Amino acid sequence: MTKTAEQVWKSCLTIIKDIVEWQHFKTWFEPIKPVELKNKILTIQVPSQFFFEYLEEHYVTLLAKTLKRELGKDANLEYRIMMDSGNNSNRPITMDVPGHGYKTYTNNEMDFPLVINNPVKNPFVIPGLKKVQIDPQLNPNYTFDTFIEGDCNRVARRAGKTVADKPGATSFNPLVIYGGVGLGKTHLAQAVGNEVKRQHPNKVVLYVSSEKFINQFVDHSRNNAINDFIHFYQLVDVLIIDDVQFFSRAEKSQDAFFAIFNHLHQSGKQLILSSDKPPKDLEGVQERLLSRFRWGLSADLQMPDYETRIEILEKKMKNDGLDMHKDVVKYIAYNINTNIRELEGALISLLAQSSLNKKEIDLDLAKKVLKNFVKTSSKEITIDAIQKMVCDYFDVPYEKLLQKTRKREIVQARQITMYLAKTFTKNSLKTIGEHFGGRDHTTVIHSCQTVKDLMDTDSMFKESVLELQQKVQLAAM
Repeated sequence: MTKTAEQVWKSCLTIIKDIVEWQHFKTWFEPIKPVELKNKILTIQVPSQFFFEYLEEHYVTLLAKTLKRELGKDANLEYRIMMDSGNNSNRPITMDVPGHGYKTYTNNEMDFPLVINNPVKNPFVIPGLKKVQIDPQLNPNYTFDTFIEGDCNRVARRAGKTVADKPGATSFNPLVIYGGVGLGKTHLAQAVGNEVKRQHPNKVVLYVSSEKFINQFVDHSRNNAINDFIHFYQLVDVLIIDDVQFFSRAEKSQDAFFAIFNHLHQSGKQLILSSDKPPKDLEGVQERLLSRFRWGLSADLQMPDYETRIEILEKKMKNDGLDMHKDVVKYIAYNINTNIRELEGALISLLAQSSLNKKEIDLDLAKKVLKNFVKTSSKEITIDAIQKMVCDYFDVPYEKLLQKTRKREIVQARQITMYLAKTFTKNSLKTIGEHFGGRDHTTVIHSCQTVKDLMDTDSMFKESVLELQQKVQLAAM
C-alpha cells in the first residue's frame, strides 16, 4: 500500500522524538507540516526562512537518515517555506527548496521574484536601508568610559568588560547585573552592548526591556506568529534584557524566553540580564529560568561611596563642559548618597537655578537647591555625640581626648573631633574649645586647618575623616 506524506512524516517523527530533546522537538519539529510525497520526495512546510536554515544546519543528517529509513536510499526532502509577501494577497507566498539548494518564490499562480533579506518579522528594523538590519536599541552615551568604576561596582564593570571582549566565550554567560534603582544597571548593560559593537561590528546586538519583550510577545500571539517572534530573537548574538523581574507577571512570555535563552546559550551566544534583585530573590519567575540565570555570574551594584560620587560629578561636568568650585562638588557628593540618578538630578537642578536666576554657583546656592533632595535633619548633632563617635572609631578613652598630651594618635583624634564639631554643629569656636578641657578658639582654628592639610597629603587620614563624616551625617538624619 502506498504511503501518504502524513504517514511517512508521522513515522519519521516517532524516530526523531526518541533522539532529540523534548524542548528542541517541540520547537523545531512540531511546527512542521507534511505537504506532498511524490517520487520518493517528501515536501514539508516550515514557518520561515530562518527555520529552514536552522534545520539544514543542525538536523539535516538526522532528517536524511530518518527519511531514507522510511522511503529507501533514493529518498529526498524538499522544504516549502512560508513567506510574508508584504502585500494584501490572501494567498501565502511559499519558497520550495530542496536540501542544499534554492528555487523560485511562487504564489501558486506565477513566478514572483522576491528579495527577502530577513523573512522573519523584525520589530527593530532600521528603515531606509536596502538590507534589513537589526537596530541594537543602544544609547551611544552609555559606554565604559562614562561608567565610573568604584568599590561599589568594580566586579560588575570588569565582568562586563570581559564579556564585551569575548561575547559568549566566557563563563559569565549569562551575566546578571542586579541592584537598586538608579545605580547604573541599564548604563552598564548597554555599555557592554556598545563595546561589543565597537570590537565586533559583525555581531548582532539587541537591547530590549522586559516590558517591551512582553508587549511584543502579546502582539505576536494575537497574530498567531509566536514562532516568528522566537525565531527573530534567536538571530541575535548578544541579547540584553533589562529588568527581568517584570517577567513575574507574564507566564507565557517566560515560556518564549526559555526557548530563546536555551537556543542562544547552546549556540554560544551571549545573554546579559539586569534585575532589581539577585536571581534567588526573584518571585514569580519559573524555576527552570532561575536555574539558568544562575549558570553564569551574578554581579551587584551598590550605592557609590563618597569618592566615587565626586568622580561621577566631575565626569558629568567634564562631558557637559561645566566648571564648578570644588567645595560645591564635595557638598553635593556628601549630601546626595542614595543613588546616581539623584546625584545627577541635583547637579542639573543646581545648573538650572543658576541659569534661570543668573546667579553664580556657590555653596549657598547649592544648599538652597539641595533642600529638595536632602532630608531635613530630625535632630541636631551635639559635640558630645561627635566626641563619642571619634573615641569609638579610634578606640581612644574619652578622658584622654580632654587631657594635655603630645601622643600623636590622641592629638589627631582631638583635632578631627574639633573639625567635625565645627562642620556639623552651630556652636562657636569658643564653645567647641570649652568641650575639650577649656581650650581657646585659636586651638580650634589650628586643629581644623591641620585636618584639612593632612587630608590633602595623607590618603589614609583622609579616608578616616570621610568615614567619620558619613557616620556623623547618618546620626543626624
